[in-house]
Parts: sequence; C-alpha cells; structure tokens
Amino acid sequence: MKRLLFCALLTATLLGCGTKESSQPSDDQVMENILSRTSIRVYTDQPVEDAKIQKMLRAAMAAPTAVNKQPWHFIVVTNKDVLKSLSETNPHGGMIAQAPLAIVVCGDMNKTLEGSGREFWIQDCSAATENLLLAAHSMGLGAVWTAVYPDADRVAGVTKVLELPSTLIPLNTIVIGYPGETPQPKDKWNEANITYKK
Repeated sequence: MKRLLFCALLTATLLGCGTKESSQPSDDQVMENILSRTSIRVYTDQPVEDAKIQKMLRAAMAAPTAVNKQPWHFIVVTNKDVLKSLSETNPHGGMIAQAPLAIVVCGDMNKTLEGSGREFWIQDCSAATENLLLAAHSMGLGAVWTAVYPDADRVAGVTKVLELPSTLIPLNTIVIGYPGETPQPKDKWNEANITYKK
C-alpha cells in the first residue's frame, strides 16, 4: 500500500512539473516574439478585450524599476472622442484617432527618487513600455510607441486632453489594436554597435 501511494505521489509530482514546464515559452519563442515585433499604425475596428488590456498592464508593471519605486501610472483610453483629441496633440499621431485603444504611460512624480535620481522615472517607464509592447505582440495585437516627453508642446497637449494633475508627466502614448497591416520587422543587429572588453 505504501509503495502504491508513493508511486501515485511521484506520478502526480512528475505530471505537475511537466505541465508547469510545458506552459513556459521556450527560449526560441521568447526571442521570436522580441525579434518579430514591429510598429503597427493601421488597425481593424475590432476592440481590444479587457482581459488583454489587463495582461498588458500586468506585463508593464513587471518591469525593472530603480529602488522598486514603480513611478508609473497608466491611462487607458478607449473613448473615441478622447482618442481623436489625443491624435491632435502629436504631429505623427494621426493613427490614434483610428485605433480602438491607447495607453498613455506617465511618470508619477510623487513616486520618484529624490535629488539626482528623480529622472530615473524615464528609464523605469520606458522599461514598462517595452514590456507592454512585447505583451501586445505576443497576444496578436499591433502597437506603436508615439513619443510625448520631453516635447513641451506634446506634454502640454496630452496633459490638457486627459486633465492630468501636475504630478503626472506623460512619457508616451502607446497606440494599440488588431493589426490592419503586416510590415516586416527590421533587422537591427549591428556588431559595430558592440564593444567587448575581455
């Protein structure tokens, strides 16, 4: 009886481990997601599901952050009038008006480091943005990063449209939807950009 229980426990453990491992993406899958991501500026009319929005935000908030300050705040925009107004704040943001979704990534100045470390919010929010873009791509969505900060006019425009408090600085607007185009990703590998110190 003990042997039977031991075998059953061992089998359950091995099956559990196998299931866990198989649910993890392989190195090749991770690299393929990174290398095949490209900017998408044309979208279908299909709305982005709430579950996918939550997954993108969860991925964004998993980003590294200086001293774990997490100085980010995300504004999720699906309202068509607000999307149109956002498109008018950026001379290269016309696609925002046609998209079903935009997420504005902001730095929260109430959560930054003090002194010279304050500007680390830009790096933290940029890391969160890249996670968000990769998560979108992995779920079959298309997205494009449109810069806001440090362009003073764009910052003022987005702040006005979204009625942001002075403590939130918009870093970028990530425009998201189901792809209406299939551009080929660029191969950006260039060994000239690498220096090895051995």
